[in-house]
Formats: sequence, C-alpha cells, structure tokens
Amino acid sequence: MSDLMTPGRLRLFAFFHLNLAYSSIEEEQHPEVIQRCYWPLLRLVRTLKLPVGIEASAVTLESIRRIDAAWPAEFSNLCSEGLCELIGSGYVQLIGPLVPPEVNAANLRLGNKAYEHILGIRPSIALINEQAYSAGLVQHYVDAKFQAIIMEWDNPSRYHPEWSPELRYLPQIACGQHGEEIPLIWNKSIAFQKFQRLAHGEMEVQEYLQYLDGHVSENRRVFPVYGNDVEIFDFRPGRYHTEPALGEVGEWERISRLFGVLLKDERFEFVLPSATLEWIGAPGAGNCLHLESAEDPVPVKKQEKYNITRWAVTGRNDLGINTRCRRLFEALKERRVTDDESWRELCCLWSSDFRTHITDKRWLTFLRRLQGFEKRLDIDEVAARYESSGLRAAEARLPSGFRSGREGRFLKLENDLVQVVLNCRRGLAIDSFVLKKISDKSLLGTLPHGYYQDIALGADYYSGHLVLETPGQPKITDLSAVEPKMGCAEDGESVVVEGEVSTPLGLIRKRIWVNAEGQLGIEYKLEWEEMPPGALRLAHITLNPEAFNPESLFFESHDGGFLPERFSVGAKRIEHGRSVSFLVSASNAMGMTNGEFCLGDEERAVKLRTHPDQASVVAQVTFIPVAGSFFYRASFSASELDETCRNRSRVDFPRIFAFAISASHRPMLDQRELCTAQAVAPK
Repeated sequence: MSDLMTPGRLRLFAFFHLNLAYSSIEEEQHPEVIQRCYWPLLRLVRTLKLPVGIEASAVTLESIRRIDAAWPAEFSNLCSEGLCELIGSGYVQLIGPLVPPEVNAANLRLGNKAYEHILGIRPSIALINEQAYSAGLVQHYVDAKFQAIIMEWDNPSRYHPEWSPELRYLPQIACGQHGEEIPLIWNKSIAFQKFQRLAHGEMEVQEYLQYLDGHVSENRRVFPVYGNDVEIFDFRPGRYHTEPALGEVGEWERISRLFGVLLKDERFEFVLPSATLEWIGAPGAGNCLHLESAEDPVPVKKQEKYNITRWAVTGRNDLGINTRCRRLFEALKERRVTDDESWRELCCLWSSDFRTHITDKRWLTFLRRLQGFEKRLDIDEVAARYESSGLRAAEARLPSGFRSGREGRFLKLENDLVQVVLNCRRGLAIDSFVLKKISDKSLLGTLPHGYYQDIALGADYYSGHLVLETPGQPKITDLSAVEPKMGCAEDGESVVVEGEVSTPLGLIRKRIWVNAEGQLGIEYKLEWEEMPPGALRLAHITLNPEAFNPESLFFESHDGGFLPERFSVGAKRIEHGRSVSFLVSASNAMGMTNGEFCLGDEERAVKLRTHPDQASVVAQVTFIPVAGSFFYRASFSASELDETCRNRSRVDFPRIFAFAISASHRPMLDQRELCTAQAVAPK
C-alpha cells in the first residue's frame, strides 16, 4: 500500500472493540448485541471493502461462537481476504497495572492460544486493555510475540510537553524502563469520541469532515478514525442515564454513509492498523518514548475520571474482589497449579467489567462464581487467618534493648537502632522516625502548622494516620486522643502500642509496632458496619524535607510488571489524590502489584510494604514544590469515589490494613534483582 500512497493524503485507520462482557449488558442480551452490533460491522466491511481492525478478548469470541458460529467464520474469511485484521488483547479484558505479572503473562498466553483455536489466527497487534498502560507491561507484550501495541496519545502527551505534536501522526516505540521496546500505534480519545457523536446524530458529516481536514498535511500522517466500543451503535448498554436515544436513522447507516464519503475523498486513504507500521522508519517516526510520567504513572484513555482507581478501589466493592482474586493467585502460585483451566478462571474473575457499572444480576452471578473458585481452592482458611492477623501486646513489658518515655502528648520508643515518637493526642500519629544508621534526622513524621510559609500549606501534616472523606459529611480520621497500651509482642522482639478511636461509623483499632531492626509497622482494624462511598486513605508517609535532597527525589512501584518502575520527581507538581470533580475523588494511582512502594532520594529511601492478599490498596503521591523546600507525601487508598460506587457492607469490605515501613541507604546504587520469573502456567 505504501507504493500507492499519494503525498499529502491522510492515511486513516479504524478498529472496533468487541466486548460481550460489557459491564451493563446482561447475558441474555448477547444474541441481540451480535445481531445489532457485530453483524452490521462485518457487513459494512464486506459491502464497502473497508479495511478495519477488530479487537476482542478471546472470551468474547468464545461467547460469540457459542451463540452464532457463522460470525467468527465470516470474520476469519474477511481476515484471509485482507479486509479485516484481528487485534488481540488477551483471554479477558483485565487492567494490567493492577494485577501480578504472572497473571498478565498468563492472560496474553491463553488469549493467543484461544485466538488460534477459534479463528486460526494469531494477532500481531495488541490493544492495551482500557488503554490503562504502565511501563512494566511492555515486556509482557514482547514475550507474547506481539509486533506492536495500540495506546492512546492524549493522556501520555499531556505530561510530555517536550514531545512534538507531529509524533501523534506516526508510529513510535514504547519503551519500558529496563530496555524493553515495542512499536506503538496511536489511538486518540478525542477522535473516537467525535466519531461516536456523528454516529449518534450529534454531529453532521460536513462538520466531521472539517475536523478531519484539520489533520491533513503535506507531511506523512496517519490518523485513527475510530478505536473504541461497538456495543454503543444501534444498541444501548444502559450504562448511563444520559445515553442518547436511538433515532429514526440507524447509527450503522450513519457510519456507513461516513465511510462511503471518506473512501471517495481524495484527501484520505484507508489502511489496516498494521499498515501504519510501514512508516516506522520514516522521518519523525520510531522515536523511543516513555508514555508514563511522575504526574501520570498509569495513563488511561479519555478524560481524567477514567483513571486507574476506577477498577482498583471504586465500584460495588473493587477492593474486596481484587483482594479475593489476589488470594486466589497466591494459592495457585504457592501450590504450583499449572493447568490452563485454573488460570483462565482467575483471569476471568479479574476482568475489568466486574468492577464498574455491573448490573445487580451479573454482580450476584459473579460473587457466586468467585465463591465457587475460592471453595475449590480452600481459600476460606486464608481469609480467616487474615481476619485474626496482627501483632499483639502479649506482656506489659518492653522487649530487650527498648526504652520508652512519655512527655506530655508524645510517647517515645527507642533502641540502639531506631527512635520513634508517637502523638497520643493524634491517634498515635508518627511525630518522628529516626533510623540511626541511615540518618540522624527524622525521615518521616509530622510537619507542624506553620512549617511552610505558603498559606496554601498552612496545616498540620501527619504520618501514619487514616482519613475518610465522604460527600456532604464531616471528614473521619483517627487523629483523636487515645490512651495507649504498650507491651512486648508475641514474637518477643517487637514493642507494640495499641489504641482505639471512636467514629460515627464505629471503632478504629490501631496498632503501631517497632522491631529490633528498626522496622515500623502500622495496623488498622475498622469495626464499621459499612464502608460508605468516599475516599479512604491510610498510612500516610510525610517525608521530612530536611532529610532529603530535592535534586534526586524519586518514587518507585511495580505496576503489573516483573521489574519496578522508578519516577524522578524533579520540580513537578504531582497530585494523584486530587479530586477531578465532586463525583470523582482521585486522578491517578499506582497498582503496587508486589505490595511495595518506595520513595526517597539518591542517599536514602523509605519503603512501605503491605499485603495485597489482605487488602489490595493502591499508592498515591503528592509533591508540591515550595520556595526553598517541598511537600512530599505518599498515601495508600482503599476506596475512592466515582459514578460506579455503591455502599459496601462490613462483611464484604476488608477491615484489616497492615503496613510495614523501613528505610535503606543509597537506594540508587542498590543492585536490582534481575527477575527472570515467568508465569506459573506452562507456556
């Protein structure tokens, strides 16, 4: 096709995303979706001889084949004729930055196996599921033998002002942080939303053509006309109250008319998505780009309300079901279960569509399915163990080598390695944490009111506390006076301090422990009857600016990959927990898929470790440059607010959250373990 390319013509491509697991579509509606959405797409391709990509998870293709075997047969025929191409995404649509690397690897492997079985085709291009990208995912697509990925331009480019706007018109290279590379085809949220507006009768063809004409240039350019859902054309999933009504003119008819016009327009040339890679070596193409950034470590498609918290800690009970899936994963891994059936089931249970606008009926069906797999793997015993977890003060004495002292509201715990000061008037908030072999200054703790001259930061900034913010209600915290109980833990080597705080929702029981090596632990037990929709953030770590070098600050997390992703802070303003609107309480987060999060500078770093199979919280960073200083904090979210949220009962929502905090010296020079682990499931 490149030989036929006329200078000045804009290359167009389109791909359509098929998903019978769509959150708000009932199973009995699947035949209607196939008839109203999937068949019109294939007829459009055959009638107009329009080259398009079709992306579907393998589980969607399996469902289509059970209902109407003629559809995958026709799709396969169109692919063999060169009018269509399969774009892969895995066995199911899951959110890669939120699941362990072994699950990501298994999902792609099982998907490719199923594609070959159903269609006799192995896809060469993969769509990043929900366009939720992390640098750690690149290696998975390379290992699965994909030749390219499709990812959205709009959000990554927002935080890369150094990128030329021309980069969006040519294929580039997506780079991981450890030398991984894969060719990259751009999708564009604004473009596919424009297309949807035209299909829904909210834009006329002439207006749309003017929009496309704005992208025509004498330079070589490729532009994605469409790259999103099919189930929204001549069908209404019922996801939103604001969905446009079906009009007199069919939406597939409008789409057909548009494509007919575009195919005849000399300004444009339609190609398959894979044909865009012919220009990977052209001037301006093939640049190695890092799509992630400190401000947006996990970019996601469309506007900010579609951020990673949407599948992590919102929904009906995302935290609860993600935690239960993590327990299932740990059981499969620990028991070395390798059969495809078990790993397919785990991937299915981790599907993104169970975590957003799922209907009541499908939710109950999902819970039964989840419980059935737990019963098969005897997960109840694991859950019970976590319910009774935590260090306890066995005796009212201190471990050998520890000293304690109470001065007013402050309780000091100390040995030869560590000194921790707790504020008993503020729910055992950490006032200071000195690890003597690392620094003689406190690494984290409380920055008192007035520490910053900037009135915008005119508050007390604590560490180790909990905050719940719900719409229209006073903030709930554990920053109340407690009468601490102190003693030696059952291990005989740790000192434990316990306290409890009354709240309108019920008691918060809190434990702080410090062991002989200087590790600090925080444990919360929420004795609440329910978890209302809102933002619940725990274990805040507020760094002491006087102990860190602002020139080399960083944070680090695993986000679905085998290796960690590190982000330099610089002078950027980073606000992952910033609310997007009254309805959406956060703009970003990190999956922390190995249970660890690290922040610090080239000389010293603070590491927090939690248990994803106890509570699969996600990490959020706030960094605000201040004249001559900075405000740098991490917190860990168990709940955020968006339009998918529902009330969660005490039974379903995790109630125990445990964190261990340690510090290390010269983290930039640490020899990173080169992880060669692969998915447990056989290849």
